[in-house]
Amino acid sequence: MKKLSEDKFVPALGYHWLTPYYDAVVGVTTREKSFKHALIKQAQFEDGQRVLDLASGTGTLTIWIKQYQPQVEVTGVDADPAIICLASSKAKKAGVSVQFDKAMSFDLPYPTAHFDRVVSSLFFHHLSWENKEKTAKELLRVLKPGGELHIADWGPASNFTMRGLFLFVQVLDGFKSTQDNVAGRLVQLFKQTGFADVKQRQTFSTVFGTMALYSAMKPR
Repeated sequence: MKKLSEDKFVPALGYHWLTPYYDAVVGVTTREKSFKHALIKQAQFEDGQRVLDLASGTGTLTIWIKQYQPQVEVTGVDADPAIICLASSKAKKAGVSVQFDKAMSFDLPYPTAHFDRVVSSLFFHHLSWENKEKTAKELLRVLKPGGELHIADWGPASNFTMRGLFLFVQVLDGFKSTQDNVAGRLVQLFKQTGFADVKQRQTFSTVFGTMALYSAMKPR
């Protein structure tokens, strides 16, 4: 799910014909196994919980969560029907039972206070600030009181080299939307939305810059 506006999105890697290569590109360039496994550990899933993977893409994180904690109910949601088909096929091959739905991040088809955890990876940097705010409000709505949000996305550069490497992402995905991440505004975003205990938890150095893990909680 990429660069959402009110009525359209840009597919993974910018073009539909590149969608089949998404997993290979992300795996090579972002230390995907390291940061997604860290995100799963950070979320501390418990049996019986409902989990939403926002902008689930090809379903890698969705599938890994179900494999890590089989007794949770996992739903992935994305705006791109082509990538949902790809994710569904991957889940079937992996032998896991997960659900994939089509929806925009700021208009989710779920009841209020429905999920115990919401996770998301490499998504928020694609959104305008307005859509970041709308999406954060929607996540606060669908989370149960005491429910937690766990995000992996580009963050403030850990050093000069990481800042230089991130310029490639900014050229590809747009300076305006990505600047919020490198400026550290995601913490501000979730705090102003009404989340509690918002913090940046850890970082990973990658060939495209600094990957950061965040957490927040919906007040009880």
